[in-house]
Amino acid sequence: MTASNPLHDESTTAHLDSTAHLMNRISTQLAGRLSLVSLDGRRRPEAPPLVVVAHGSRDPRALSTVRTLLEKVRALRPGLPVHLGHIELNEPLLPDTLAALGDREAVLVPLLLSRGYHIKRDIPEMAAESAVRARVAGALGPHPLLVEALHARLVEAGWRTGTDDSTRRESAVVLAAAGSRDPESKVDTSRTAQLLADRLGVPVIPAYATTAAPTVPDALAALAARGRTRGAVASYFTAPGRFATECAEAAPWIASAPLGTHPAMASLLLHRYDRALAAPVTSAPELASA
Repeated sequence: MTASNPLHDESTTAHLDSTAHLMNRISTQLAGRLSLVSLDGRRRPEAPPLVVVAHGSRDPRALSTVRTLLEKVRALRPGLPVHLGHIELNEPLLPDTLAALGDREAVLVPLLLSRGYHIKRDIPEMAAESAVRARVAGALGPHPLLVEALHARLVEAGWRTGTDDSTRRESAVVLAAAGSRDPESKVDTSRTAQLLADRLGVPVIPAYATTAAPTVPDALAALAARGRTRGAVASYFTAPGRFATECAEAAPWIASAPLGTHPAMASLLLHRYDRALAAPVTSAPELASA
């Protein structure tokens, strides 16, 4: 998968992205405050809670990361009740979080980057077994905000913007994801890889830690065989863990940190919340990617 060279200077793009993110944050905070007040000046009823649904991990860094991310969501949208529920491995488990909400309306936003079994089956079934009147959002990706976070993490790891043509011809990125047997998961990850390739101006190949192919080492080897010896690994994980660590260790050059608590992740969770809340109520999760 290749991408054409950028048509404008990357430093200008970075500046514009930074400005765009600042404006997005201001508008998100303003929208959150205005949503609490009606046109006649009276306070509106409390917005349905946002329940962020994380997978869960045995790595203690994952839970710490998710909790910090939720604090950033609360800071962006003061007054919005924000709760956490895990599919497995960590407490609180999603059924317990939903039970505590009673029969209220709530919006469940998976902290998952692509479509797969958890989004299509696990989360909707857990919601259906509770008394909560739930709206279930789709996967976080693909979305430009994820690309913003991926790019920022690569720059933090040492990716140089504005490189010369010779260096660019030797460079490539492997987008390291968890992997899934669901073919739509690979579609979503491949779309994110293409968006990142468009941003960087170098090939970006999706690869997987488990289940799906190619593996990260295989993808790096294939790129090296094409002369792309300056290989970076972009961590397409929401939090630290075994898979993210193993993928990073395979990098011949640099490896970025997981997306974690990047501000774009908090903005994206709220974007998915708003879209799900605005969508007509159906029995299936809202899977829009815009």
